[in-house]
Amino acid sequence: MSDATFEEGRERPLRLLARDAQDLRVISALLQDAVMTGADLRYDARRRRFSLLVNRFRWEDRDRAEARGQGYERVRAVVDFADVRAARHQGLEARGADTVLALLAIVWEPAAGEAQADAPAGPGRVTLVFSGDGALALDVDCLEVQLCDVTRPYVAPARRAPAHRIE
Repeated sequence: MSDATFEEGRERPLRLLARDAQDLRVISALLQDAVMTGADLRYDARRRRFSLLVNRFRWEDRDRAEARGQGYERVRAVVDFADVRAARHQGLEARGADTVLALLAIVWEPAAGEAQADAPAGPGRVTLVFSGDGALALDVDCLEVQLCDVTRPYVAPARRAPAHRIE
């Protein structure tokens, strides 16, 4: 068995599962600069699931988009977190349900005393970091995150790749 390549995912929807810190770093990188509104965030306490519906920038297709000069692409994707005990947010309360949120990173922090290795992760906290000092913390019994593209790619409205200032 070998690792997947970017070429394998060009025209097919992504379907990824993270159960350890290394896998989550991959999903975090693919979701960098994903945009959504507050209405696209859902916590189902009874089912212990937290879900996001995002417009994901297709980082895996960036080089090809630049080469063909036809514009960068985004795709709608669902991100689902399982075994969520609690969800808390900071800096998001003042924003309305229609306010656009930009995801910067997803960070894993194992519970105190849990192994730091990339073995399947037990209890801990997943933090979603948004631009503008917003954050969402999910306390989980184990790390299980699914990323599934749910639409065909479309040309990004901005027609450019997201850029980040380095200060």
